Amino acid sequence: MVPSPRPTAALSRVPLGRFPTPLEPAPRLSAALGGPPIWVKREDLSGLALGGNKPRQLEFLLGGAVRDGVQAVVTTAAAQSNFCRACAAAGARLGLKVGLLLRGPPHASVQGNLLLDHVLGAEVRFIDTTDPYDPRVPGWMDDMVADFERRGLKTRVLHIPGESGTLGAAAMVDAGFELAEQFREAGIAPQALHLAAGSALTTAGVALAFKCLGLATRVVGVSVQRPASFIAPLVAQRASSAARLLGLPVSVTVHDFDIDDRFIGPAYGVPTAESIEAIALAGRTEALLLDPVYTGKALAALSAQVRAGRWRADAPIVFFHSGGTPGLFVHADAVAAGVLS
Repeated sequence: MVPSPRPTAALSRVPLGRFPTPLEPAPRLSAALGGPPIWVKREDLSGLALGGNKPRQLEFLLGGAVRDGVQAVVTTAAAQSNFCRACAAAGARLGLKVGLLLRGPPHASVQGNLLLDHVLGAEVRFIDTTDPYDPRVPGWMDDMVADFERRGLKTRVLHIPGESGTLGAAAMVDAGFELAEQFREAGIAPQALHLAAGSALTTAGVALAFKCLGLATRVVGVSVQRPASFIAPLVAQRASSAARLLGLPVSVTVHDFDIDDRFIGPAYGVPTAESIEAIALAGRTEALLLDPVYTGKALAALSAQVRAGRWRADAPIVFFHSGGTPGLFVHADAVAAGVLS
């Protein structure tokens, strides 16, 4: 039995998404891979401007901001960030000004998530770096905050590589408890859960939840950006910080989850042949729409592990569909070339 209330119950929260998101069997995908039964956690159906896993995080990240009378938030990520798109949507829903500092050249094509950022009313500026951990980023964010405050807006920073990461990981503990409830209701005991790991907050939160609950389900974060040597300690740190925030008497180490970094490809944000193959596989077997730089790479890793015999055939695997649909259209030429060949 999953304990109630959930550890996140004491945190400030604002309603933004539709939860719980479904957990669905994927029998045609399972048959195509010839391995264990596969289930899909449909976080892509969370609502709020094309959904994904970010609305769940923002319910908590913005809960305290709304409680404290904040009028604007500033955040930063890549030009095609799912988090920034969801943050812009949350701001529109809640009446908050949203400032986005996007990494990359200012002449980036206005499509995909960047197009939606503008549609949703965010104020967009570009910064001259591609590294989310560039030491100049906090200073640029402070400059934007100062600009907003000169306009009379009480402003808060959401910086995932910074303090906001702990709260973001804590928010995803909620997803882990939700999954545990759904496993019980479906009568399954999955041997693994695969998900894309960019900022890795979802990996950290779900791994913490499963350890807290004593679940044997192995969390497999598929890195889309950094090597395992960088991501694994970060996941452990963020999960343990979230545990302290939530008052959970557990800590997470690098031995409590897996990081598969073999499917990053040539660079972050660049499609691969394997991710496009995974997009076609998911679309043609289960009508699932993946993107080529996050969820496509995660399913490519799951598929490769199944084909290599990594997982038993007699216990399910869960694929955590974290959304990212706009990325499918940003990389339309590469995807079309792959699926039409």
